[in-house]
Amino acid sequence: MCSIGNRKKRKCYCKGRISTANLERVYDKRIKEKSIICTDSHKSYIQFAEDFSLEHKQIKTGQHKNGIYHINHINALHSNLKNWIRHFKSVSTKYLTNYLYWFKWLEKTKQDKDAVKSRTLLLDSVIEPIDTRQQQYRGRQPIFI
Repeated sequence: MCSIGNRKKRKCYCKGRISTANLERVYDKRIKEKSIICTDSHKSYIQFAEDFSLEHKQIKTGQHKNGIYHINHINALHSNLKNWIRHFKSVSTKYLTNYLYWFKWLEKTKQDKDAVKSRTLLLDSVIEPIDTRQQQYRGRQPIFI
């Protein structure tokens, strides 16, 4: 449990290495069967892979890859995010989500030309994101009959 400011004590998901419980909370029902996960050698990933019956490719400490499997892309993304956040000196956790969305947008559009970025920024700022999934429509009664 942790307390932040005057808030009530609650389970803290924000510090230290990720636990198996945190992994399960985040990825439950989001990983398809027969998926392969590629991770570093932290023990929480081992238990997570066993719990979800996933094939697990581990990159041992001090190594960069395991056959065709590697975690270079995620390490590069993590490094880029840390360097980008560092420019702001201090980021309030209240606004952290906004900074993360900003970074995600910059990563998504970094190959685009400036004119395309401007158009994309304008459209992304006025269009509400739509989360439509097939499960939401299965078994639903038609409303036009």
